[in-house]
Amino acid sequence: MNTHVDHRVPVLIVGGSLVGLSASLFLGRLGIRHLLVEKHAATSTHPRGRGNNVRTMELFRTAGVEPLIREAASVLADNHGILQAGSLTGDDQEWLFKEIDPGGALARFSPSGWCLCSQNDLEPVLLAQARKHVGDLRFATEMLSFEQDATGVRAVVKNRETGEDTTVLADYLIAADGPRSPVREQLRIGQTGSGDLFHNVSVTFRSEGLAQVLGDRRFIVCYLTNPEADGALLPVDNREKWVFHLPWQPDRGETLEDFTDERCAEHIRRATGVPGLDVEITGKAPWHAAERVAERYSTGRVFLAGDSAHEMSPTGAFGSNTGIQDAHNLAWKLAAVLGASAGPGLLETYDAERRPVARATSERASARSGEHSHPGYAAAPGVGGGKQGGMLSVAMGYRYARGAVVGVDPALPVVPERMRLTGDPGTRAPHLWVRERDVRKSTLDLYERSFVLLSGAEGAPWRSAAKRVADRLSLRLDVYGVGAGPDADLVTEDGADWAEAHGTTAEGAVLVRPDGFVAWRSAGAVSDPEVALHDVMTSVLCRA
Repeated sequence: MNTHVDHRVPVLIVGGSLVGLSASLFLGRLGIRHLLVEKHAATSTHPRGRGNNVRTMELFRTAGVEPLIREAASVLADNHGILQAGSLTGDDQEWLFKEIDPGGALARFSPSGWCLCSQNDLEPVLLAQARKHVGDLRFATEMLSFEQDATGVRAVVKNRETGEDTTVLADYLIAADGPRSPVREQLRIGQTGSGDLFHNVSVTFRSEGLAQVLGDRRFIVCYLTNPEADGALLPVDNREKWVFHLPWQPDRGETLEDFTDERCAEHIRRATGVPGLDVEITGKAPWHAAERVAERYSTGRVFLAGDSAHEMSPTGAFGSNTGIQDAHNLAWKLAAVLGASAGPGLLETYDAERRPVARATSERASARSGEHSHPGYAAAPGVGGGKQGGMLSVAMGYRYARGAVVGVDPALPVVPERMRLTGDPGTRAPHLWVRERDVRKSTLDLYERSFVLLSGAEGAPWRSAAKRVADRLSLRLDVYGVGAGPDADLVTEDGADWAEAHGTTAEGAVLVRPDGFVAWRSAGAVSDPEVALHDVMTSVLCRA
């Protein structure tokens, strides 16, 4: 490979939408220099990709941006639930669900909560925060070509404003370049799944009268089911800005040009049941709902993330959330390998962990579309029937049965039928409120920059073993003694039993990865903690 380059960087990110920007933020916080290129001149201007689930918000919390995102999303903070109606004026109205977290039960599992923040509001926050770190983020810049060998990836990128070409040599490339991913196509990575599900034209419009029609109804989305004018209505500001998803039938010869302003406005009036509604069309964008998962997530030094790796039905807002969580999983692994604390085999666990999650999640998203009778979606016979586990289990209760984990039964389902976050290896570590030097925090706040070993407040053998293992392996390993007494590093609130919450005993220990997933758990004391911990760490980090 020609080694003449203009720019050298450990990681090249192709794509600057939600997943690419998240990857930049996560890598930057870990101190990994990178270059992000995005062919568009700016972040998205279209309000889409709005639902950020609990696990995604936990990641943004750890990355220090959750308050900024909630501020950007404040206009929709009181919108909850999904309404299904024949029109907005008739009696045929039913809440599919009215509250995302009725009774506040979610607080038992997480310090965060679901957040309705449109992509056009979220991306600027991520961009501004990512630029505070060590990333070089270039918009209006397109990757023209790339090639790789055993030593790195060579890419040519073009500034679309100046026409200047730059040759970049990176150790690794993250392709967050969307569902039609040119990178995936060049790598000849196939896809599995049901394929196209339905097509819509997303129409933004202004209407002051619509707010008066809705009154105090504050929903995330309203599915309007008039067979002559169905679609989905989404509020942007609850006052005058709205989005309507019109069904589109390209297989019947319909083109985007067929969706004139007049046609769209009249469709919205018929769907809402308000013939004289003021409607000013302000924009249109096509989108395609599909169920596809790449047959593999990487080739050599190139990794797929987000829509390049998977497409999902929009019901449940799983697509962008799964992509952001892809980026988080990959970021800490790249940091570990680039920092020489892990062997390159750790990167192979990205596919082993994330692809099964995408398969299970995409199937659940399609099933959810069927359950909600999403406009435009028609499930194939035998597909998507019946409930497939709770939404919370899909969003944050999934497990990694294989990968950088030790002690997991690979026969267990990726998504359990019931929510179970009790410290099992391969699952997201439990959330507990604790105090560290009088500072209140969640145990999830501990997990970002290093592995963490939790043990009892009297866990001196584990503490000394962890120090020796960290020294032998030349890596950072934080250790906390947890308990209800004043001698603990982390004092649990209300006398909570950390060991019970983590499925171990006071003499046991739990090893948590930088992404907050349990890597290994000891149910009790072991004869030689140093040997046990060393063996686990070398296995997880592929340093055997």
